[in-house]
Amino acid sequence: MADSFLILAQAAAGGANPLVNMGFIALLVAIMYFVMIRPQQKQAKTHRELLAGLKKGDEVVTQGGILGKIQVVSEQTVTLEVANGVRIRVLKRSIYAKGSVTDDAQGAAKPEDKKEEK
Repeated sequence: MADSFLILAQAAAGGANPLVNMGFIALLVAIMYFVMIRPQQKQAKTHRELLAGLKKGDEVVTQGGILGKIQVVSEQTVTLEVANGVRIRVLKRSIYAKGSVTDDAQGAAKPEDKKEEK
């Protein structure tokens, strides 16, 4: 049985040109670079730029979903004010994005409501 696998492996490898195999491997590496590695590097670069640009008064969202306004920025931590007088310290690298999320109650009326008013 082991001999049959060995014969199949030799038959599969023996018929192909080594340059074709190298070309196939190079193609796979190129695809992995453009599909996986490059986008991840771009995302890491934009996150580093975001962290470098943080300043007092910016509204941010943490990776855990906490919304807050920056009060103090230090080397590795950020102090966020999440409510009046309530401040928390989080790691700087846990900041996900700048900006805030508006609540539906505070937002404009839904399109369905506007139609009924007419």
